[in-house]
Amino acid sequence: MSVNKKLTVSASPHVRSPHTATGIMLDVIIALIPALIAAIVIFGTQVLLVTIVCVGTAVLSEYLCRKVMKRHQTIGDLSAVVTGLLLAFNLPVSIPLWIAAIGSIIAIVVVKQMFGGIGQNFVNPALAARIILLVSFPAKMTTWTLDGVTTATPLASLKSGAVDKTALPSMVDMLIGQHGGCLGEVCSAALILGGIYLIVRKVISPAIPLSYIGTVAVLMLIAGKFSLEFTAYQLLSGGLLIGAIFMATDYTTSPVSFKGKIIFGIGCGLITAAIRIFGGYPEGVSFSIIIMNILVPHIERLTTAKPFGTPKKDKKAEKEAAKA
Repeated sequence: MSVNKKLTVSASPHVRSPHTATGIMLDVIIALIPALIAAIVIFGTQVLLVTIVCVGTAVLSEYLCRKVMKRHQTIGDLSAVVTGLLLAFNLPVSIPLWIAAIGSIIAIVVVKQMFGGIGQNFVNPALAARIILLVSFPAKMTTWTLDGVTTATPLASLKSGAVDKTALPSMVDMLIGQHGGCLGEVCSAALILGGIYLIVRKVISPAIPLSYIGTVAVLMLIAGKFSLEFTAYQLLSGGLLIGAIFMATDYTTSPVSFKGKIIFGIGCGLITAAIRIFGGYPEGVSFSIIIMNILVPHIERLTTAKPFGTPKKDKKAEKEAAKA
């Protein structure tokens, strides 16, 4: 009787962890459920159609891509489901379903699988797809509806100079999501609840979200001439919370070390604030995270601790050797 045995060879350290890719992705899905429920309540059943199309297309794209590439199937790790969910959460509820499907194909095939699959992509797939859709279909990607009426987002109102209370939603509405925006970013309370769940489950470290949001808070406080109301609107509007909690913390595209996470979060905050204050576009989360994703290898190189016992470089000797 022949028994097939598989020898797995890996580099040290050989550390075992109870966390699996599937388990982590399942936790992320659970953390996103409150925001999904809130979106359905706020925008209606169209949210389900957009979400189903994004998730279904993402899973199907991964299955077919792995099949064509003759690689083992990875749809069971639920990473494609998470990518589809995050993409759906970054789209307006009025988006045509065929555009949502194109976004999922771009995220999975172009950004993820063409670079080797899970753990190999160098930028966040959902955000990269969102930016490509934004550039390709700007009108469709920036049309916001609430209760069947086209409306402006709070960030757009702030950008145009509307800072009076009559032109902006109340703080309660900002927390529960009664304002224009992408279907998964509007309910701040649901996103914060999901973030707390991930931190308690130790799926994510609070280092990146806190440093990211904290940096934006400080800069907006200064830009708003120390107006707490202006700062609060900036923190609760747009994709800051969903970006800081669910996308900037992506294992593959964020630093490993604590110092690196802090630098990454501060960098995201600086770029987001710069785009919101000086740019022509009222939002800056997607662009900031993608830019910092690209810089992660350099952050890792500068912040990764040296192995114990590694001799320090003699810079003086190196300079003398270079002169010789």
